[in-house]
Order: sequence, then C-alpha cells, then structure tokens
Amino acid sequence: MQARISRSQPELQEVMGRVMDSLNPREDLLLVQSNCVPLLSSYPVEPTASHSISSPSSHSSLEVIAARRLMQVVATAAPVCALFSLAETLSQTFGAAGCVISVQASSTVSEQLIYWFSNSQIATTLPEIVSHHNAISVEGKLERTAARFEESTDVFTLELQHSDSVSGTVISLATQCQGQTNAVVSLLRGSEGSLMSVSDCPVDYWTEAEVNTFNTIADQVAVAISQILLQQRVHKQAQYQTLLRQVTLAIQNSAELSQVTELAIRGTAQALGAERAFLLRLKYWDPRQSLRIVDRVPPKARVIVDCHWQHSSLELSSSEDLEAVLPLSQSFWASECVICQTALNSTEEFLTFSNKSAFPSLTETTSIAPIFDPETMASLMLVPLESKNRLLGFIALQQRQPRTWLQEEVELVELVAAQVSSAILQKETLRQVESLVEERTSQLQQSLELQAKLYEITRRQIEKLREMNQRMDEFLSTLSHELRTPLTSMMLAIRMLREANLSPERRQQYLNILEQQCAQETSLINDLLALQELETKQVAFQFQQVNLNPAIQDLVQSFHQRWALKGLKLDMDLPPRSPKFNTDVASFNRILLELLTNAGKYADPNSTIFLKISQMPGQQIQVMLSNIGSGISEEELPHIFDKFRRCQGMTKNAVSGTGLGLALVKSLVQHLNGTITASSLPMDGSQSYETCFTILLPQNLDLGE
Repeated sequence: MQARISRSQPELQEVMGRVMDSLNPREDLLLVQSNCVPLLSSYPVEPTASHSISSPSSHSSLEVIAARRLMQVVATAAPVCALFSLAETLSQTFGAAGCVISVQASSTVSEQLIYWFSNSQIATTLPEIVSHHNAISVEGKLERTAARFEESTDVFTLELQHSDSVSGTVISLATQCQGQTNAVVSLLRGSEGSLMSVSDCPVDYWTEAEVNTFNTIADQVAVAISQILLQQRVHKQAQYQTLLRQVTLAIQNSAELSQVTELAIRGTAQALGAERAFLLRLKYWDPRQSLRIVDRVPPKARVIVDCHWQHSSLELSSSEDLEAVLPLSQSFWASECVICQTALNSTEEFLTFSNKSAFPSLTETTSIAPIFDPETMASLMLVPLESKNRLLGFIALQQRQPRTWLQEEVELVELVAAQVSSAILQKETLRQVESLVEERTSQLQQSLELQAKLYEITRRQIEKLREMNQRMDEFLSTLSHELRTPLTSMMLAIRMLREANLSPERRQQYLNILEQQCAQETSLINDLLALQELETKQVAFQFQQVNLNPAIQDLVQSFHQRWALKGLKLDMDLPPRSPKFNTDVASFNRILLELLTNAGKYADPNSTIFLKISQMPGQQIQVMLSNIGSGISEEELPHIFDKFRRCQGMTKNAVSGTGLGLALVKSLVQHLNGTITASSLPMDGSQSYETCFTILLPQNLDLGE
C-alpha cells in the first residue's frame, strides 16, 4: 500500500499558486526560497530519459555517477544557486521528471524550498510534495509498502493522482548531518496524459534498485547539502562584511546622512533577502524623553518614515497598497501603534515577529500602523537605533511570508543600526556645532556692524564737533569784529564829546554815531536771543489777519532810501487782489526784513532786486526774492542756513555780517509751518549769479497746524 499524504499549508499553497501562475509551457528551472521573495529563474533543460537499474553493477555505476556529480556541484556551483544545481543533477542522474529539496530550519539556517521540474504541468504536483515533506520532517517516519521495498530503507514513497493530466510516484528521503535532519529530498517520476485519459496513462513506478541507490547516496547528499549551506553562510558573511565596510566608509567620508541611511537600509534588506525595509525616526515632544528609562510612562513621540526600500517583486493592487508600500510622507504617533508602544516599553535589544499570530494584540485605544500590517507582511524585525542610551528610532525589515529570523541576521542589523546611530548622532552634533558657529558668527557680525555704526556715529559727531568748533571760531571772530568795531566807534565818539570846544554840529554827529552803533549792538544781541528762543520753541504765536499787499508795501518803504546810495531798485510783483493773510505778523515781517537786508548787502551796485508774491494751490502764499550779485558755491549752498556760517568770499571781502540772519530766517519760517529753499545760478555773459530764496507759508495759520 502506497503512503498518501495530504497535509495542508495555506500560506505555502498561496506561494505555490503564485509560482504556478508564473510558469510558462517551456521546460523550466525553478528556485524558490520559502523565507524570501519567490525567485524564478528559467533555463531550457534537455528532456531526460528514465533510467532503469536492473543489476547490482548498474546500481554501483549509478552510485558512482551520482557521487561524482554531487562533488562537481559542490565544487563548481555558485552558493546562491548550488542547491538548485543539486536538484537538477539528482533529477538527471535518476532520470526523474523533477526534484524537490526542502532545507530544514535551524539556529544557523533558514528554511528553504528548492525544486526543479522538466515541465510546468508536472510542477503542479509541488504543493502535494511539499505537504509530503512536512509530514516526513514532523513525524520522522511514514508507512512503507512492504511488498515493494525493504523495511531497512529510509526512503518514503508517495503515489500521485494530482490532476486530470498528471500522475506519478515520488520517493523521498530525509538527509541527516551530524545526527540532525538538514533536508528532505524527493524525486518525482510521472507521466503526462495530455494525449490520453488518466486511465490510459501508465504510472512509472520506482524500482527497488533505484530506491536502494537513492538510499545509499543519502549520506553523500546530506554532506553536499551541508557543504552548500556552509558555502551560503560564508557567502552571506562576506555580504555582511561588505555592507558594514561600505557603511563605515560612507560615514568616514562624511557622506550625506540620507546617502548613509539609504545605503544601510538597501544593503541590509538585500543581504537578508527581506522584501521591504524602513528607517523610522522618532521626534519627541520633549527631547529629554529620548532617554530610555525602564518602567516609565511612554514618551510622546512622532514616528517619521525617514528612508524606505522595497523589492522589485512587490506588486501594487490598489491605491491603499501604494500608500502602504511607499509611506515616505507618512508619520504617526507612537502611542497609536501597539508595535511602537511595545518597542518603546520593551527592555529587549530587538523585536522579531515570525508570523501574524506573533504580533501584539490590539487594544481599544491602539492599532497597528499601516506600514506594519501583518496581513500584508507576515514577519517583522524591529531593531532600535540607540546612542548613549538615547532612542533615535528603529530599523524595520519585513517579509510577506512567515519567517524565523536567525541570530546572525539580527546581529547584522544591530551592527548596521549602531553605524547608522553614530551617523545620525554625528550629523546632529555637526548640525548643532554649525548652528552654534553660525549663531556666534552672526553675533560677531552684529557686534562688528554695531561697532562700525558706533564708529561712524562717533566719527560724524567728531566731525560735527570739529565743524561746530570751526563755526564757533568763525562766529567768535565775526562777533569780535562786529562788537569791537561799534565799540571802537563809540569810544572815539565819547572821547570827542568830552572836548570842551566841540561845536554843536560835531557834537550832534558824534551822538548820532553813538546811537547808530548802540542800535547795531542791540540788534546783534536781539538776533542771538531770538534764535535761541526759536530753537527752544519758547516763542508764542500772535495771530493777526493782515491785508498782504499793503503790509508788504509799508515794509519795503524804508529800503528805498537805504538802497539809494548803492543804486539798487526793488521790483515787486504782487497779486492783483490783495489776499487776506492770517499769520504771526511779527515773524513774517522779520523774515522779509532779513531777506531784503541780505539781498541788498550782496547785490551788485545799480542792479534790481525782485520780490514776487503769489497765491498757490492748497491755501499757500509763495514769496520769491532774488538778486543779482555774488553767488553761492554748490558746496556752501546746503549750509547757508546754518548758524555762524558765512560764505568764504564774503568773509574775505570783509562784508559785514554775523552769519545769523539766514539761520534766523529758516527758524522763523519753520516757526510759521513753512519751508524755504535757495538757489544760486550763474548768468549768461556775466560773472554775476542770480540768487533766489523761495518761501512757502500757509495762508491761514492756526495752532492746529
């Protein structure tokens, strides 16, 4: 009686279903690792004839051939495809239609499933053969057909009636190395009934000699598998070392943090055969909560997907899958994810979940973040990023199929996590140093700018003081001259008046001189006092409404006689209708008096002085007074309204004056809420200049202005 096994595995059957859908009608070479993404490789294979062993000599010959081929596979095949080459070699050696090798998981080896079939139709028997393998590995012993095989053999058989087109028999063998089962190997011999019904399709049974030969080379197969697994481990260790070296060099060469994390995540996932990997950063509400402390309230932190990698075999079926597979823009609170809460509260150095049932149970207030969905990714490894007891984040590796994570795989991720943590801490420290340097540089720059401003202010103040001293010296010199000259005349007049024989005419002349000089001294003192009052705003308004034209005509009458000796004339242009002018009359009269005096002093002899009064828009009165005579240079023009300031030419030509008249005029104009400007332009065909003063005053001045 043949042993029939139908042990079901939903996850494995799901994988097998995807593999079957991807097979093409050609003869294919298939390699599947049950703990990784299904890797499908297709190579054309020549059809093999069934070998029949009927004599001891042929049995020995087949054993020798099998041993030689096994040694050749171990010696020449690449570690990543050596098990597949072994499956192909066993199939061709025994004339089988297919071979399935199921590597058993251990503390150092991951579970693997490798198979080779001559065509895709026979490959549909894979799920039943895998179930057969699981029964052998779990129960260790199956019922054998005594009529066909000896009880001493360790070979198990399985008769297949898998579909309407395939039937056959399978012989299976559990290989052992150092007393432990390391794999289960099956050879399939079947027939394809595409041209006939199943009842007409003969079943190709294995002979007892073939079974004995298969049983004889079991130790050699076990050693070959063990050596291949060892080569794979060495190959993986080399991959691990290469990855660690690349990450270390990237950090030493001061590569960008994004480049380091991308290299680490991608390299780790590829080295471990993971399908998806993330780097999760923790952003704490309070930075002090980043320290790991046992038995405390979970910190308030935001989980940010900082880096992501996925295998190219992942297929998207909906927009929700797209959001789950590419979550670079995602972030969520750690308190909302039970996995993150477990990781934050755990004292373990890492967390691994081999299947869906191993994930933490949900609570009323927490769920599982979409990127950890166990329905999509059944296995998960979570390794923390730590530096000096500070929890910076996690490295997460995921697999669609259940997977037992090996200790050496966890150790690799821990080493990578340590490197990435150092890079993050180095980057943060560098950023803090750069920020501190920028802050200090900015402060120094501000200090230098402030010092420069203070220096400029000090320089200007010194320059202003120098100018004020110069003006004061000029003023004192001018004032000394203006005071001494009248005083000298007064002293002479007093002396002459003391003479007893002085005639009345001469006495009257000297008295007039005394009176004139006293008036000049008084005017000078009054100008100084008036200017001081205006600058300190101690002058009160005295509003009065006047008729502008008659007031100006009365004011200029005295200048006709005063200018007669110099031959000066005054030409006035007044409005046809005399406007009413509400202002401080005393200040207005003083302004015109000072400007007319100034114009007569600097005008050329026998020239005309022009005075024009006009009404301007906005209830304003414009006063323009111009004369032809000595000009004002462009350098001195902006300063003519300064106190004690006189043009150099006037000083050299000994023109009398104190330099207070125009300063007093500007202060009075500002006192009346007006403006004053001056211009001095050369005249064509003459060395004289036309100097013009323009004043704008409000027509109706009140205190509100």
